[in-house]
Amino acid sequence: MAGQNIGKSTMTKADIVEKVYSKIGFSKKEASELVELVFDSLKNVLENGDKVKISGFGNFVVRGKNERVGRNPQTGEQIKISARRVLTFRPSQVLKAMLNGEEYAHLIGKDEEDDDND
Repeated sequence: MAGQNIGKSTMTKADIVEKVYSKIGFSKKEASELVELVFDSLKNVLENGDKVKISGFGNFVVRGKNERVGRNPQTGEQIKISARRVLTFRPSQVLKAMLNGEEYAHLIGKDEEDDDND
């Protein structure tokens, strides 16, 4: 099951704007600006190397990877893979339980306590 895309479709930023528009009643322009503001804020925090923690959803963390030696799979030739920063996502216990169809009401609020150890 690892690596399989179980969902039937992909949610896009436009879909999120549409949800905000229909649920909150903002104009489409206001909904779009709000969604852009949220994503821009997230990107700025991550660009600075800070962690984004969304209770009941998960944590986004920028991690540094050191330079290392790898191999070209076609030729077997050694190549240098440069140091870089990568974005990782760690889902909360609540999100994990939801995805697996488990009871999660008792976990709401608890994920904040558990994630403080990261």
